[in-house]
Amino acid sequence: MSVQVVTAKMAEVEMKDATKEKPNDVVPAAAPAAPINAALPSEPDNNTALSPLSQPVKGVPASAMKRSDPAQRPGDGAASPEGAVSEAPRTVKKIQFADQKREFNKRPTKIGRRSLSRSISQSSTDSYSSAASYTDSSDDETSPRDKQQKNSKGSSDFCVKNIKQAEFGRREIEIAEQEMPALMALRKRAQGEKPLAGAKIVGCTHITAQTAVLIETLGALGAQCRWAACNIYSTLNEVAAALAESGVPVFSWKGESEDDFWWCIDRCVNVEGWQPNMILDDGGDLTHWIYKKYPNMFKKIKGIVEESVTGVHRLYQLSKAGKLCVPAMNVNDSVTKQKFDNLYCCRESILDGLKRTTDMMFGGKQVVVCGYGEVGKGCCAALKAMGSIVYVTEIDPICALQACMDGFRLVKLNEVIRQVDIVITCTGNKNVVTREHLDRMKNGCIVCNMGHSNTEIDVASLRTPELTWERVRSQVDHVIWPDGKRIVLLAEGRLLNLSCSTVPTFVLSITATTQALALIELYNAPEGRYKQDVYLLPKKMDEYVASLHLPTFDAHLTELSDEQAKYLGLNKNGPFKPNYYRY
Repeated sequence: MSVQVVTAKMAEVEMKDATKEKPNDVVPAAAPAAPINAALPSEPDNNTALSPLSQPVKGVPASAMKRSDPAQRPGDGAASPEGAVSEAPRTVKKIQFADQKREFNKRPTKIGRRSLSRSISQSSTDSYSSAASYTDSSDDETSPRDKQQKNSKGSSDFCVKNIKQAEFGRREIEIAEQEMPALMALRKRAQGEKPLAGAKIVGCTHITAQTAVLIETLGALGAQCRWAACNIYSTLNEVAAALAESGVPVFSWKGESEDDFWWCIDRCVNVEGWQPNMILDDGGDLTHWIYKKYPNMFKKIKGIVEESVTGVHRLYQLSKAGKLCVPAMNVNDSVTKQKFDNLYCCRESILDGLKRTTDMMFGGKQVVVCGYGEVGKGCCAALKAMGSIVYVTEIDPICALQACMDGFRLVKLNEVIRQVDIVITCTGNKNVVTREHLDRMKNGCIVCNMGHSNTEIDVASLRTPELTWERVRSQVDHVIWPDGKRIVLLAEGRLLNLSCSTVPTFVLSITATTQALALIELYNAPEGRYKQDVYLLPKKMDEYVASLHLPTFDAHLTELSDEQAKYLGLNKNGPFKPNYYRY
């Protein structure tokens, strides 16, 4: 049977079904048959030929081509009283971009009419679900500081976006627990001993599902915790709500202002009848706040654990000036942080952050990565594997030589700034990308930061009257020059991966376990073991953290024989490398 005959019979069936009387419906009077061609558009769009199945079919009654539904959609032919089908005026909708003052993030009023603008705005939230938090699409613009919220236990000692999201956050925390084997093992092994009993820990880190597992582990080990966020964009609102619901005083929400940021830190610290004795910091802001505003409180701190380059740099500055009056543990330079979190975490999350925010293809793109430390190495390896042409800038000749031997071209930023498609900073320094660099970038260049601090890109210099800022989607801004050139700035120069995407949970398990052990070590250390200085984590502790994660891979360590251990001068149980060893 030919396709035309089958199509004709299907059309006849549809015609009969359409003319059947339905309950409570009025069947319109049959109109005289119209020419078949009258029901078709007078011109194909863009001069495109009609497909074979859209051509007029011989043998099909003309009335079968008419719509039985009297309600006409825009663009459909409308039947006149005489029976002729006239073509309704066709409105061509043009896509208006940001420079035409069209906001991408407005959703259409009618469901089901899926326009391009809706696709862009919807995908910007859908693809960003974990990091964007469930409240990004909420119409509630009330500041959490102005809300009166209580958890199910009646406590109001917290400040989050919406306490009602706690159930969603709890599910995310439970998923994270499955990928954090070492923390869960530590919680199980040490829960009976309570090595942190009496510890009052004030923390300032990214508030994510992984951090929540760490906070609840510290609580299970006996500590009391109060928490704030170290980044105004990285908080997962539902996770913060889950922590607040469980009784942890947490003060954080996604999209804080600078004033909110410091207010949250102060609410963590300044509470009547609660004196912190341990600090867990990421970036040094909490330590700096207590040191400057509450000097008497700072002197009573037993220890500080810091995990970022920026924060460690601040601690060494205090130590050098003779102003550090408490011992501090430099977690950032521990092997388990440097070689795993900084390298492997960034190797995966740099692509995730760029994809979610820009939907760009990496193949053939020219990228310059500023800094070839562990973070830079991870970023370069990922981008190279995706087919990008990668340049590296570096001040350290050793790291520079590593970049060259890894196959990357070492340049000065000024040499390539006009031609690159993406600029990534990961140095921990300030003013790595200046206004002069930004002025010379080509149209459409993407600028982002993978370092902790927002000082690497001179974003402040872009907030001038002659430049126009336009929000494209969450954490994505166009900065437009008077001549029409624009750059794409991600997360306003703050940490890309935790602001715009997520990071691998398993890698964060390694860092979080290191932080927990550092807190236990400092809190339980006998007086005199640690002086008022900055210390590296003992090598034995690094090895212990690594060993806790090996069962996940069904890995089996080789054991030294007595003869081999004697030959190397090692203990059979480690440590296997001296403290000065460079991995």
